[in-house]
Amino acid sequence: MLVWMDLEMTGLDHTSDVIVEIATLVTDDELQIVAEGPDLVVHQPDDVLARMDPFVVDMHTRSGLLDQIKASTITLEEAGAETLAFIREHAPVERTVPLCGNSIGTDRRFLAAYLPEIEEYLHYRSVDVSSVKELVRRWYPDVLGARGWKQGAHRALDDIRESVSELQIYRDLVFAGPDDVAARLAALKAESADADPVEPADASTASDASPNG
Repeated sequence: MLVWMDLEMTGLDHTSDVIVEIATLVTDDELQIVAEGPDLVVHQPDDVLARMDPFVVDMHTRSGLLDQIKASTITLEEAGAETLAFIREHAPVERTVPLCGNSIGTDRRFLAAYLPEIEEYLHYRSVDVSSVKELVRRWYPDVLGARGWKQGAHRALDDIRESVSELQIYRDLVFAGPDDVAARLAALKAESADADPVEPADASTASDASPNG
């Protein structure tokens, strides 16, 4: 089981910027979506929105999020409680399921600052699709040419779905399947055995070394 989350914020600094949208979904270990959770737009007052960088203002305006923030009546506390209830429904044992997404470390910092009950409920480990992407960029750059699945809508639920699809592509094109892994492990063990043969113990030496000899 994997919990996926994406936050939209007023910026990237968790000490001064705030959460304006939170969406969550759950997949099984094979990256099949099990359930889509709430996609919640959090109200923020005008004075908070006025501090946004012009780039962020433009991004949230084009996506339609800015108008929804102003119209929303949902508080951050309400959004956090509903999100945590969804996570608990599908991951009833705390600290057992990792948090997944793109650049998920940023989301975790905002969760720790504003919704620590969610951050603490999930396992401390993360599955960061962006980290996999950086390795693919260096080792298998041709795979990134298949990035048609990444639309960059900058809406939370859309971004999560794209993150799941992206990891599915990397798994199918880059990660070896179980049969390939088994074959490679067998070959590696054979090479190791050939490279480091174990010398049989000399019978007389073994007898001399024995406490009963």
